[in-house]
Amino acid sequence: MKHRRNTQRRAVLAGAGALALAATATLTLADANAADEPAAKQLTPAAATALASQLSGHAAGSYYDAAAKKLVVNVVDRAAADAVRAKGAEARMVRHSLAQLDAARQTLKQQATIPGTAWAMDPRTNKVVVTADRTVSGAKLDKLNKVVKSLGSKATLRHSKSEFTPFIAGGDAIWGSSSRCSLGFNVVKGGQPYFLTAGHCGNAVKSWSDKQGGQEIASTEDSKFPGSDYAIAKYTADIAHPSEVNTYGGGPQKITKAAEATVGQKVTRSGSTTQVHDGTVKALDASVNYQEGTVEGLIQTDVCAEPGDSGGALYDGESAVGLTSGGSGNCSSGGETYFQPVPEALEAVGAEIG
Repeated sequence: MKHRRNTQRRAVLAGAGALALAATATLTLADANAADEPAAKQLTPAAATALASQLSGHAAGSYYDAAAKKLVVNVVDRAAADAVRAKGAEARMVRHSLAQLDAARQTLKQQATIPGTAWAMDPRTNKVVVTADRTVSGAKLDKLNKVVKSLGSKATLRHSKSEFTPFIAGGDAIWGSSSRCSLGFNVVKGGQPYFLTAGHCGNAVKSWSDKQGGQEIASTEDSKFPGSDYAIAKYTADIAHPSEVNTYGGGPQKITKAAEATVGQKVTRSGSTTQVHDGTVKALDASVNYQEGTVEGLIQTDVCAEPGDSGGALYDGESAVGLTSGGSGNCSSGGETYFQPVPEALEAVGAEIG
């Protein structure tokens, strides 16, 4: 299937149903890890995450150091450092354990769940990074400052000039009666074709078309927002639904599996407003307090996005990684975007990539 720009591309969408408006990504952990050392001594991102979990109170997360081409696991004592090195990863001594940082996150959740704020554990700085958007001011900002200060060196506060919002808007791509979003990934459930998009999109739209005012091609079956941010829609029209994504000029990219994100991973996302943009995973298990409610367990990135990109996919090669939720900024001045992890969404709706 060929993908064309503008009107030609719309014809393909309408005629062939190639609605996977997702993104390219170029994480090359496997290549980087195989460069200088035997493969047997290398640790995969998933294995590094599992190892950090096994070390319990002796570890504080992991990330990929692109410059050094190494997986790094934060540890708080020498015994844990030895265990990490024995498995083939770099050990880094830090001050705060994952348990301590998790406790700091819980304090923020209990005392500072303020619309316009977000937080996530950053393994590079060994802190919980708290962000306040431009709507947080006055008494709310004073309260947030007080809570962050009480956490000492375990947390830091930064400010965003923009506003945290779900990225939904009127336009083209996949359409409802009053909203438009971007399709994430085509999936299969019970042998039937479906697609994933953002939950706030599924809440707003029940009947989907591939053009404004067009005939229905799919209907929302289930959506979750806030709390999580995913939706699944069942195809109701007899159109093609390949497990691939449009790379806007680069040809279709096959998608064969879902994968968890890794801090430091280079990723790309695409949506119906801004097309293809790339960046880096900055944190996992992030919490964002939108005006509509709190969403937890998100992937935080420095990839830009804009209204209408909601639901669009974040992926790495053939792996589906995330669904665009929301964020702040834009693709002119830059910003940060949060993504619903795909593996969690697939498990929740009982679907698989296909």
